[in-house]
Amino acid sequence: MRRVRRWCALVALAACSPAEPARPPERYSLGRAATPQEIAALDVDVAADGAGLPPGSGTVADGQTIYAQKCASCHGVRGEGIMPFNPRLVGRDSIAEKFPFGVTPGLPRTIGNYWPYATTVFDYVRRAMPLTAPGSLTNDEVYALTAYLLAANNVLPVASRLDATLLKSVKMPYVDRFVPDDRRGGREVK
Repeated sequence: MRRVRRWCALVALAACSPAEPARPPERYSLGRAATPQEIAALDVDVAADGAGLPPGSGTVADGQTIYAQKCASCHGVRGEGIMPFNPRLVGRDSIAEKFPFGVTPGLPRTIGNYWPYATTVFDYVRRAMPLTAPGSLTNDEVYALTAYLLAANNVLPVASRLDATLLKSVKMPYVDRFVPDDRRGGREVK
């Protein structure tokens, strides 16, 4: 009896199923096409060599004020980080610069100890911060915050004004410790 019921259920299911699967509609009538202005607002990446840096400038002093207002609640008053989710930003270990990269146990991956390019600090802050409103900072605010973070990590003098030209020329302390990826097509070059 059980087999008969199962067989009847399968026959009924097959009879109700269409011969070929239904095709999805071409458009789902959700949303709208992005405007050129919306696309331009999101197309803001900056390359390691500084290509894509926008006009603007900012001072370390202005960056310190902006940091206190928009960043300290997550990253700490002095960039010490608030764990477990918000990393430490400030702290440079000059002793570690004399040893091979990664050998110093407990070396925090701060901007001064780990980031290879100052332009990527700018790019990340511009696109992803503050966490509650990513992309809301003006170019001048991002330059000022980048200047403050670089000065706090002893990469720039405290009296610095940062703009695209100066940012491209900043050499990060650990840039020589990174190895370029020279693979092509996903395979290692031998």
